[in-house]
Amino acid sequence: MSISQNLAGILARIEAARKAAVAPAPATHLVAVSKTVPQEGIREAIAAGQLLFGENRVQEAQAKYPHLKSEHPGLELHLIGPLQTNKVKEAVALFDVIQSLDRIKLADALAAEREKSGKCPRLFLQVNTGEEPQKAGVAPQDAAALIDHARKLGLPLEGLMCIPPTADDAAPHFAFLAKLARDHGLAQLSMGMSGDFELAVKFGATHVRVGTAIFGARQPIAA
Repeated sequence: MSISQNLAGILARIEAARKAAVAPAPATHLVAVSKTVPQEGIREAIAAGQLLFGENRVQEAQAKYPHLKSEHPGLELHLIGPLQTNKVKEAVALFDVIQSLDRIKLADALAAEREKSGKCPRLFLQVNTGEEPQKAGVAPQDAAALIDHARKLGLPLEGLMCIPPTADDAAPHFAFLAKLARDHGLAQLSMGMSGDFELAVKFGATHVRVGTAIFGARQPIAA
């Protein structure tokens, strides 16, 4: 199937999951994850009406998106991968949303860059709900302190993000993230990927991140 057909199918499944949910979010946005996808594939998605994309790495996004964003002013780009502090300047310049705020040092770096550039993307706090040592994200027990720190800095923190362990039932992780968001007055929830986005919708996801189900298996992009 083509990218446009895949997109239509995913959007239909999101809408069906919303109708089946007891209390879905007011809206559920599809973030098309274009990691390793060349510009041609992204352009096909844009032609089908998709304008919200996610990238895992700042450097790869810099190679693909500046021209696309200038050509399509409505395009919104989310960073969904880990952000190193030495890439904050570049990330702030390119991304509309950073979903991977996960430590005080990064919050401080974003605040410092805002002072220099006058700009800061909207932010989601990434929570490592499975407490996996190899995975980015703030530990659940430290999330409240980081939320408070970001707010004291005046950062535009809007929501939470998680990536549950692949071997786990995702439902408890989604339920935990939704409760944490409610407890702290955060309206946005980024959770759910190609294999579990319908379940995430039922738990109130405002953003689902889908890549392979749209673009197919990841392939290395040409240098």
